[in-house]
Amino acid sequence: MSLPPETRVQALEDVATHLRIDSIRATTAAKSGHPSSAASAADLVAAIFFDAMRFDPDEPRAVTSDRFVLSKGHAAPLLYAAWAEVGSIKREALTTLRDLDSDLEGHPTPRLPFVDVATGSLGQGLSVGMGLALGARLAGSDARVFVLLGDGETAEGAVWEAVQLAGHRRLDNLIAVVDVNALGQSGPTMLGHDLDAYRRRFAAFGWRVQTIDGHDVPQIVVALRRARRTRGAPSAIIARTAKGKGIDGIEGVPGWHGKPLPPQDAERAIAALESRLHHVPPPAIQRPRARPVARATTTPAAETRPESPTDAIATREAYGQALVRLGAVDPRILVLDGDVKNSTYAERFFETYPDRFIEGFIAEQNMVSMAAGAAAQGLVPFVSSFACFLTRATDQIRMAGISRSNVKLCGSHAGVSIGEDGPSQMGLEDLALFRAVPDAVVLYPADGVATDACTQLAAAHRGLVYIRTTRMKTPAVYAAEEAFAIGGLKVVRSHDGDRLTVVGAGITLHEALAAADELATAGIPVRVVDLYCLKPLDRASLLEVARSTGDRVLTVEDHYAEGGLGSAVAEALCDTGVVVHRLAVREIPRSGTPRQLLERYGIGRAAITRTVGEILSGALAA
Repeated sequence: MSLPPETRVQALEDVATHLRIDSIRATTAAKSGHPSSAASAADLVAAIFFDAMRFDPDEPRAVTSDRFVLSKGHAAPLLYAAWAEVGSIKREALTTLRDLDSDLEGHPTPRLPFVDVATGSLGQGLSVGMGLALGARLAGSDARVFVLLGDGETAEGAVWEAVQLAGHRRLDNLIAVVDVNALGQSGPTMLGHDLDAYRRRFAAFGWRVQTIDGHDVPQIVVALRRARRTRGAPSAIIARTAKGKGIDGIEGVPGWHGKPLPPQDAERAIAALESRLHHVPPPAIQRPRARPVARATTTPAAETRPESPTDAIATREAYGQALVRLGAVDPRILVLDGDVKNSTYAERFFETYPDRFIEGFIAEQNMVSMAAGAAAQGLVPFVSSFACFLTRATDQIRMAGISRSNVKLCGSHAGVSIGEDGPSQMGLEDLALFRAVPDAVVLYPADGVATDACTQLAAAHRGLVYIRTTRMKTPAVYAAEEAFAIGGLKVVRSHDGDRLTVVGAGITLHEALAAADELATAGIPVRVVDLYCLKPLDRASLLEVARSTGDRVLTVEDHYAEGGLGSAVAEALCDTGVVVHRLAVREIPRSGTPRQLLERYGIGRAAITRTVGEILSGALAA
């Protein structure tokens, strides 16, 4: 039964008061946290959860349910208090905030069923919300996505990457609510309480914008309802608030960011808040209306591997071809690209499945977080750009890793082998980045067959995967039926009496094979390993190969010496007595042809041949 308007307002005011009380209790018990940041947004969150949202508390990740993203993740106590008010968390559990064994962490993570993507690294929530909104739209759902931002985080460029793309795409199921409390961690925010400045900025990108008093519940309700009805553009609600609102002694006072109230002050503040209660039960949760939703298959794409390319081909092109094949058998596949689709070959997917392609333009940070949001809607997003440009999104990739997001990233144009474009375009740090992300899989295929297989392995694997591809064409190494697995490697050249193992991947595998041929004519047999999966690394097989070649290994990589293939091998074998020698790019490279650069920086076939001779003659110390 619908409540009379006045009673409904009182009920929402009571919810907001409960959220403030619970946030104080939780942070005081934890002796840390952000009660002032929670208090400023309590009225907004009360109205979002108990008036604006349509969701199923038992299935918060259902594609039919509205989603809520707490971009200002330090206000986590407010989020937990809201879900306790809904009934999804026991209220007594709130005082386990920040405990080692509690899922109520200092900033939200998807350990909790109502958190889609980890937040707390500020400036990413709106991009995540975009991905959730696009995922709902692709599924045919009318669900809305509400994103609560802090005013301080709008200084982040990634926020405006999201604002401009959401406006460009007229994403009318996305609603941003900006909590303008005017106080950051160390001082005032850039714009203070200048709501009109925020209004102008959002409106400039095509958003429908409302400015309100963020503590006036009737105003909040009207603004949220109007935003739900908006069509043809995303909505922004700019809310003037006071940090610490309702908490005696800290409301609007600088210096309280991230500080809990001492126990005696907390009890006094709670008593004052309780005295303001109307004692009206909260409004009933509004559940989503039942409607047909296009549900994607859950059959792993890798179960139906098609014929693979066996001619000389750039692995970046083989990646594009593989995406098209995947798209044909798995409607969950979504491809995002950063305005380089004609170089990454993601354009092949765009040409075939334009409805499942998102042009992210030159805004890689937004693109990666969008992919994390889309993955939370059950899609399997592949994100492609040049390897060096993906590293712009290092923090977004890190947060996707913390979220255990089912995101796949492909970095093309890696290493000095790209040639004349010069060092600004050469991905030479990417393997170090992705190897450092917990639970990430790192794949580096060397030919078309391996690329096709690795792309399908990525699609079938649950979790973050990075695929590194090469600009130049490379000859076939494998037959079409060759099997690959995550955590595997391939011995691609082997003889009785091999004296050393050369480990390469991608472009350097071909250099190693050419060097092995030259060494063989000189009577020096060497074994060649394709370490197409750098993480997880097959330590047992690698050690077995090394043992059979005199405990001597030479790694060759088109990457800086730190953190890449050589580091992976050295770390895996460091306690075995195997001697690992390493060839890598050890200085900032110049422009030149691929062949010139591979030799100039000591990772080409001539350098490999020379180094093997020095190792075996004893001229090169371990």
